[in-house]
Amino acid sequence: MTTEFDKSRVLVVDDEPSVANALRHVLLMQGYHVRTAAAGRNALASFHEWRPRLVITDLRMAPMNGIELCRQIRAASNVPIIVLSGEDDEGPKVEALDSGADDYVVKPFSPRELVSRVRAVFRRRAPQKSGEAIEYGSLRIDPARHEVAVGERPVKMGLAEFKLLRFLAGHPERVFSRSQLLDNVWGDHVFIEERTVDVHVLRLRKALMQAEAQDLVQTVRGLGYRLSARPDR
Repeated sequence: MTTEFDKSRVLVVDDEPSVANALRHVLLMQGYHVRTAAAGRNALASFHEWRPRLVITDLRMAPMNGIELCRQIRAASNVPIIVLSGEDDEGPKVEALDSGADDYVVKPFSPRELVSRVRAVFRRRAPQKSGEAIEYGSLRIDPARHEVAVGERPVKMGLAEFKLLRFLAGHPERVFSRSQLLDNVWGDHVFIEERTVDVHVLRLRKALMQAEAQDLVQTVRGLGYRLSARPDR
């Protein structure tokens, strides 16, 4: 069955044309609209001109690698990004996620896995449209039932904290400033002071204490907040 996610625009970035074209073929077969671009200015120009709903980029490219491309895109947009890499070490994964990537896929991978990762990113980004629960580690959020659980332990919270948690869970490991959270959770048409975000974060952590999961919501000094299962660094 074709869904609205299958009609999304996907930008594939790779400095090897054969790889980019292979990825393009796989995604076209699944009903996505696809463009390819090499690294550097061409990729950024395609991004700003076409405004894709998702970017898939290789990690090791020249002259601009996938990490720098993530940073450039993230400075201008919250569009989801999937990084592809032949490196399975923790270092590159952490660097990619900290630079704004939403997922990190290790090569070699099957076409089926890639398509599954793409669909998962879209589901996390639009859970209210997909109607599916969001899962991150032991955390599970059911938007339809307004329920949160960590493992087998239910967690009760207010509506504002629920919306905040749902948004962060849709972008795990991503750091958001207070102003970004205001725009994405409360809407840019609502006039709320940025420090109000701090109050709701404190309330969210207090709610998560019911399941001893308050450390999921982390403060990144000077930047904002993120949802992470990894210890603070």
